[in-house]
Amino acid sequence: MAISRFISNVGNGVSPIALAYGVLSLDGADGKDLSIVMAARFGPLLAFMLFGGVIADRFQRNRLVGGSDMLGSFLAAVSAISLIAGFSSVWLLALMGALFGILNAIWWPAMSGVLPEILPKEKLQEGNAVIGLLTNIGYIVGTLAGGILVSTVGAGWGLLTDAISFFIAGAIVWNLPIIGKVKEKSPGILHDLIVGWKEFISRSWVIAMVFAFALINMAFESMLSVLGPLNFNDPETGPRHWSYNLAGLSIGMLIGGIWVLKVKIKKPLFLAMVLIAISAVWDFSLAFDLPLAMTVFASVLSGISLEVFMVTWNTSLQSHVPEESYSRVSSYDTLGSYGIAPLGIVVAGPLAMHFGVNNILFITGAITFTAAVLSLFVKSVRELENP
Repeated sequence: MAISRFISNVGNGVSPIALAYGVLSLDGADGKDLSIVMAARFGPLLAFMLFGGVIADRFQRNRLVGGSDMLGSFLAAVSAISLIAGFSSVWLLALMGALFGILNAIWWPAMSGVLPEILPKEKLQEGNAVIGLLTNIGYIVGTLAGGILVSTVGAGWGLLTDAISFFIAGAIVWNLPIIGKVKEKSPGILHDLIVGWKEFISRSWVIAMVFAFALINMAFESMLSVLGPLNFNDPETGPRHWSYNLAGLSIGMLIGGIWVLKVKIKKPLFLAMVLIAISAVWDFSLAFDLPLAMTVFASVLSGISLEVFMVTWNTSLQSHVPEESYSRVSSYDTLGSYGIAPLGIVVAGPLAMHFGVNNILFITGAITFTAAVLSLFVKSVRELENP
């Protein structure tokens, strides 16, 4: 499973650079068009997320993950070929993104529930950390390669690399030797959703984190998808310089993964949210037009924070939520955490064009810092412990 995440994330590292600068390379395309394409996948993702959680708790999760990846590779290939052949458009890329969002709604809750089927609870933090390490190594390779590919041979070839990596990763996960557990017959989808909802709302720390990350993800996705590429908008140096920032993010995640692999954290969410507050330094470094070396360093700090949070959050959910309803709780988590992210991406481009990229980057950093600090006022967030 870890190998599949490495391969897939080589492509995922290339994809945001290739897609962003592919859109901006279209005749007449600007920040508004970039916002449309980058936001397109989120609507279907959120619309089908709860349904995906029900499916993931009913069927063999690794087959759902593998199948979604392989179908997604076809959609990425269509976008790639359209750019290479010169018939691409904003609306074609947005359509492919929207269809990919539907597949992601199945992939996400299924993927999050694969590891608890393989490892005992006391090994989950190590398992999440190992997968995170290989994922981030792949992402580092992909982001560095993405900047080179887009600057030299074009965005279409970068997206084609992403498509190939998705297919290979999907085939590996599909063939994992996991015997699907026999699921109890369910009274129906509505019943499954109600059970998942009860598990979700029964934990105050989950609710608090979802509220916080609704704002944090809105700010982060806006910066990552739209404001970052617009900040480095020179057609010759922009893709390379933005890829260095993304590589810095991945290097930070790699460092954070190594650290969290070796350390048992007594109050995991408390530490994670302190680090997330610090991660706003990346937004601020871009907002103040600091030298490239300093923005890359800030992206490394952000990556460390993000990886520590991801490992501790996944481990916390996997440790405290029953396995049989885990994917449904994860889908509610994703729906809430990313519910307003599309709004942020949609408005980021137009706002940046009207008020300036730097001003909007300052706002995204302030949102991240404030939301993270406010979450620490919830006692169950500060005091949660894992096995």
